Amino acid sequence: MFRHFPLHPETPSEGLTLEQLFAGRNIDIDAAQRQMTERMRREGLPYGPRTMTYNSRLAQELACWAVPQTNGAVIHDALFRAYFVNNVNLADVEQLVAIAGRLGFSERSARTVLEQRTMREEVDRDWQRSRELGITGVPTFVCNGRGTVGAQPLDVLEKLLEEAGARRRRESGEP
Repeated sequence: MFRHFPLHPETPSEGLTLEQLFAGRNIDIDAAQRQMTERMRREGLPYGPRTMTYNSRLAQELACWAVPQTNGAVIHDALFRAYFVNNVNLADVEQLVAIAGRLGFSERSARTVLEQRTMREEVDRDWQRSRELGITGVPTFVCNGRGTVGAQPLDVLEKLLEEAGARRRRESGEP
């Protein structure tokens, strides 16, 4: 299950350059970008030359609306690609409506969701649950009160599940 998380919720709708976002934090942005590009390549994920960060709140509200619909889960991949590959401003209603339309969702309905903020409370609940769970970054994996933050290799996720009491199907006698 996806839970929406407020990563840099203070980011203005026009976005920030990466230099502005990381100002005063002694981060070598070029090196960090190279490292992220390599990580993504190793995982088979696309990643573009990001120069900006944008507020993702409206994108989260759009996803809350889209996911319950037929084939709605495709919204997550489309928003990921828009942001991390194409440097799209996910706070821009027109950009979000266009993404929804390309995926076959009603542009009119998507615009209504975004302009009337009909999914605001649902995202607020996710943000509150994230705070309750102590989530500090994305992705975070939580299972039965245990968790791990950040992209993790399969063996780390398997260990998390085992520590949380999960059993492998073949060990539990299930097919």
